[in-house]
Amino acid sequence: MTRRSHPKKEVEDAVRHAEKNGWRIQLGGSHAWGKMYCPDNDKDCRCGEFCINSIWSTRNDAGNHARGLRG
Repeated sequence: MTRRSHPKKEVEDAVRHAEKNGWRIQLGGSHAWGKMYCPDNDKDCRCGEFCINSIWSTRNDAGNHARGLRG
């Protein structure tokens, strides 16, 4: 099953890039369009929590949000 596309082209490109690099995308959740989950699932990464990034659909500057997701 394919997921629905993100409404902002720049963010959709960043999400596809993440998927190609093994990140899992889960749609929905509170106010977010979806969430990205790191493929490493390493508890020692960052502040001791698994790497999860929210993907917003209502950001004014989609380019900056897309760059942040790629980072």
